[in-house]
Amino acid sequence: MDSQLDKGLPPSRLAMVVLWPSFMMAGVLEALIFAVVDPGDLWVSDQLGLSRQGCYTLVFLLLWLLVSIAAGISVLLARMPEDNEPGRRSAPHWPR
Repeated sequence: MDSQLDKGLPPSRLAMVVLWPSFMMAGVLEALIFAVVDPGDLWVSDQLGLSRQGCYTLVFLLLWLLVSIAAGISVLLARMPEDNEPGRRSAPHWPR
């Protein structure tokens, strides 16, 4: 597995690898959700006294957070330790 994730990308680049696709997916998910559900019917708008636009914003930010966490975990799991890095120990049967 010789990908860019193994080459040690800078943290800002890794952040964009996670945040940009999750931003796009949050937009898609929000469109799908609000195609079916009226934002005025959600408990969030009643409990917090939010307008429709406030409800759209809050749901979008929550979806972005959830998808970002999932994408971040995927990136962390995809990064594999280098065999020749000094001081790095790997499990004896690490899949390579």
